[in-house]
Amino acid sequence: MYDIEALYEAESAAHAVELLREHPEAHIIAGGSDVLIEIREGKLAGCSLVSIQKLDELRGVILNGDGSIRIGSMTSMSHVAADPVIQKHFAVLGEAASTIGGPQLRNIATIGGNVCNGVTSADTASTLMAWDGVMEYLGLSGTRRVPIKEHYVSAGKTSLAHSEILLAVIIPKESYENCFGHYIKYAMREALDIATLGCSANVRLSADKTWIERLRLAYGVAGPVPLRAPGAEAAAAGKPVSEASVAEAAKAALDDVNPRTSWRASREFRLHLAEELARRAIRESIRRAGGSI
Repeated sequence: MYDIEALYEAESAAHAVELLREHPEAHIIAGGSDVLIEIREGKLAGCSLVSIQKLDELRGVILNGDGSIRIGSMTSMSHVAADPVIQKHFAVLGEAASTIGGPQLRNIATIGGNVCNGVTSADTASTLMAWDGVMEYLGLSGTRRVPIKEHYVSAGKTSLAHSEILLAVIIPKESYENCFGHYIKYAMREALDIATLGCSANVRLSADKTWIERLRLAYGVAGPVPLRAPGAEAAAAGKPVSEASVAEAAKAALDDVNPRTSWRASREFRLHLAEELARRAIRESIRRAGGSI
């Protein structure tokens, strides 16, 4: 049994916001894969919940007229991984979503829940960070859009106000057009495990595939929140497609990250992973983009 004070069922996104205003102590529940565990562990025992489970308006992936990709916050990880728009334009996000838990968990866990719990180990977060995701919030004053790098405030905390919900994650066309990426999750087990370190990379190569026009690199568990690696990105920009360029960018990433020692891994091991996973992710991104090393 779960110790829940009250459960309020939202009939629309706007209704969910109104319920949060009426019940300032309440928490949003989407798929429930995080919240229910916290209730069972006693961290949220006796809480009130506002459920958005029935809001189909928040589900699905749409390719907008301007070319941007809109991913509804209630879209499950299974649907993210299988969606044809994602597979065609943003396959690496499906790749990241497929590393989360097992099939049962991916069927209920939502992309909104994965990024709104604020944890640095969220597997889709580093990929959304590397592809310049934009978060669309709905609150009492209407909608607002927040770049994902501003969405994460500190460990476990996002910029969502209490009376706001996440409507969608938007990927601008410029962020994915002619870009190819790869996500690597390092964990102690191959499945059903939290990342010791996650690394997501993507590249845009020149038309002749001989130089790196642009690199985007982001990490999970390399700091208190998911983070970009601007030093590594700058080190690769305009460089020839070569092992030396990849190695230089991966090495530069060490100045961008700040992992900690935990029971899962030491800081030193995570630094080793940060460089090695960057090297592998960038190399594979180049291969997928049509380059040859």
